[in-house]
Parts: sequence; C-alpha cells; structure tokens
Amino acid sequence: MSEYQYYEFATIDRPLTRAEMAELRAVSTRAGITPAGFVNHYEWGDLKAEPADWMRRYFDAFVYTANWCSCRLALRVPLSTFRKTELKPFATEYALTIEASDEHWIFDWALAESEDYDRFAEEDGSSWMRRLAPLRDELLRGDLRPLYLGWLAGASHGELREEALEPEVPPGLSELSLPQQALVEFLEIDPDMLAAAMAGSARVPKTDADDGARLDAWLGEWSRDEMVAVLKLITQGLGQEAERRVRSRHAAWVKAQRPSFSAAVRRRSVAELREFAKTASGVRLEHEAKGRAKLEAERRRQREAHLRRLMADVDKHWEAIDVQAKRGSASGYDQAVRALVDLAEGYELMSSRDEFERSLRQFVVRHATRGALLRRLTEAGLWSG
Repeated sequence: MSEYQYYEFATIDRPLTRAEMAELRAVSTRAGITPAGFVNHYEWGDLKAEPADWMRRYFDAFVYTANWCSCRLALRVPLSTFRKTELKPFATEYALTIEASDEHWIFDWALAESEDYDRFAEEDGSSWMRRLAPLRDELLRGDLRPLYLGWLAGASHGELREEALEPEVPPGLSELSLPQQALVEFLEIDPDMLAAAMAGSARVPKTDADDGARLDAWLGEWSRDEMVAVLKLITQGLGQEAERRVRSRHAAWVKAQRPSFSAAVRRRSVAELREFAKTASGVRLEHEAKGRAKLEAERRRQREAHLRRLMADVDKHWEAIDVQAKRGSASGYDQAVRALVDLAEGYELMSSRDEFERSLRQFVVRHATRGALLRRLTEAGLWSG
C-alpha cells in the first residue's frame, strides 16, 4: 500500500491575500488553494514546507493525518488570549506543545503512533477540520478543557513520569462539547483515564452566554466610535473583518465573565490517575456487559417473533423454498438455504428438530439431482447425506 498524507490549513480571522495565495501555489501546483485555506494529499511525496512556519505566517488551524497511524492538530489564537503562566502546566513533550510567535499562541496536539490501523486505513482525513476547528472559539472564550485533554493524551500514552502532577482540572470536564469529544477521538485518549480525570472536575453553572440581557450588557460596553468603526467596515465591503472584530471582542468578554474556580481539588499524579482509571475500567466494562446483554436479549426477542410468524404459515414457506430451488441458479440455491436455516430454528422453537428433518428429507428427494444445492445444505450443517 502506498503512503498517504493529508494536509489541511484554514484561515479564520482573515482571508489569504492574492500574494499569499501565490506564495502557497509556488509550493504546491496541485493543492486546493482559496482565500479560506489550503488542502492537499500526498502519495509517495510530502509537503515542501514546514507546517509550523505556515501557522506562524498564514493560518489559524491545521489538520494532518498519515496512514502510518499519526495525526496532528494545530490552532492559533492571539497572544492576549492567555497568560504564559496559564498555559505552562498543560504542555507536554509531544501530545501538546505550545509555542509563542510574535502575535499568537500556537497549540499543537499530536498522536505519534496509533494501534488503530483500521481507522487510518479507512479515513482520508477530510472530516477532521470541520469537527475540530470550533475548538479555537472555545480557546478564545478561555475554555481550558482542550488543553487539559492534550495533557491527558500525553499521560495516557506514557509520555509523562508517574509522579508528574496534572494541571488544575478545568470546570466542565465531565460535560465535554462535541468538538472536545472529537479531540478525544482524534488523540485516542484512554476512556478510563478520561473518566478518572472527570472525577476531579467541578460543574459549570448553567448560563446562556448569548441571552438578551447579557448581550445588552456586552454591547453597553462599546463606545460610539467602536461601533462606527465596525459599521464602516461593513459599508466598505469588509464584512469578514467586521465579523472577526466583533467575534474576537465578544470571545474576550465571555472569557472575562467566566467565574474563577480555585483549586479546591488536590492535583493528582499520573500514577494516581492510573489507579483511578483501573476502577473506572471495571465500571465501564460492567456497564458495557449489561448493554451487550440487553441488546442480545432484544435481538433474541425479535428473532423469536420472526420465527413465530414464519411457523404460522410454514407450508407456504416450504413452497417458496421449492420455487427458489427450481430456479437452478446459485442465487436461488443461496436464498433457499437461508430460508431453510430460518425454518430449522423455527421448528426447534415451535415443534421439534425431528419434524424439520422429516420435511427436509422430502425436500432433498425432490431436488436430489441438484448437486450444488446439496453441497450448500451440507456446508450449512442442514444435511449430512
């Protein structure tokens, strides 16, 4: 199988200029390049540029997957979004690296080596940007859960020492957003480690950040000159820039409104989280076993109901099987054998296996010259000759 790599970069705060698009085109002649981003995949080749450099210069989001079971996500936010001291506890050597450029923080989540070969063989990487890019808006609002998940990925994959302490657990970790759930899937975070981490998270008070009263309060902080500047951008046809300013300002305001949570829960070591994960694993396995038992019981109930309906008019079904056998085709024989398997179960449920075998012998006598049919009956365990 050939190598496969997928690269997708996206702009969010501003579109690419014509000059920037020309610079990108000089790197790749066949990539899909628009003001909104860059998309390309490679087989037996690679991107002739450094993604980290492109994140500093052009883009707000980056997704990468390779069929040797590796993937990356990078997001860029303004430096003013976080203080360095806020971010330092979350950084790891590989699973989550954090870089400061002149104007931005660049967060880079990575899965170095997965064992889920089916996943990377089946997916082409094109769905992840849509699912993961909304994490950037969460970061702009001061949500630290995506960063904690990056740290937890490092702990799950054995990147951290056992005595290393977790960062302060962000509130709401037990109620992950859809993009955060996608990040858990993307990084293949151990579900039992995640359950252990969730146990140390406070709940977030339920508030609607966009209800009318709160929006009025936010708009009340705008000066007339600030509002006029945004309206001028819209009038000049720069609606995207106007929206960027409004969304950025709103995100900063929402972040400032978030209640502060003190570290009421003691920070746990990686070793402690692993012990808690063992307990969580037992609970999960028990829950999954109960779920499987429930599904199996429902499957049996539906199967029995089907067999009872079948046996209610069994002569009609024998006649239909005869018709399929007389077709003399492979598909007709296959359909006949499948129907006979159902009838065998139906007889065992409603009558007896002996009665089924008497009727089957009569059927075989009628079709004794059809060797392909008899072979199929033997392979299905219905007839021994």
